[in-house]
Amino acid sequence: MSGQTAQPIIDTHVLLRDGDKILLSQRGGPYGHGRWHLPSGKLDQGETLTAGAARELFEETDVKVDPDHLELRHVVHHRQEDGSERIGFFFTAHEWEGTPVNKEPEKCLALQWFTYHDLPDDIIEYPRAGLYGCLNPSSALTLHGWT
Repeated sequence: MSGQTAQPIIDTHVLLRDGDKILLSQRGGPYGHGRWHLPSGKLDQGETLTAGAARELFEETDVKVDPDHLELRHVVHHRQEDGSERIGFFFTAHEWEGTPVNKEPEKCLALQWFTYHDLPDDIIEYPRAGLYGCLNPSSALTLHGWT
């Protein structure tokens, strides 16, 4: 052990649910280009987890959700190949307003609904771990990327 205090990035992810369908976005940036993930982003300084999740969802999809209506479903402690760490909080939104649109075409190639039993194979591994942790909860925590 190094004795250094961990400085993980805190991410929020939102499973936008419409019955048995989940909204996924297709990455347009260099990380995971062309692969699927959930609407997500980094928590801002001084922001609550639920406020950050609602903000990121709106910024990416134009969908509004009351932070009080987000349900925390899973946590992923992710270690990246370079050794940096992220902690992802995965929320489910069942009540929301608006029609999802791609508000960040420079970062996102597409938004698409998938049924939870017919998800694409090419979901980025870190959000995949959280998504499946939400859909098949056997534990509240997934350790991903740790050896």
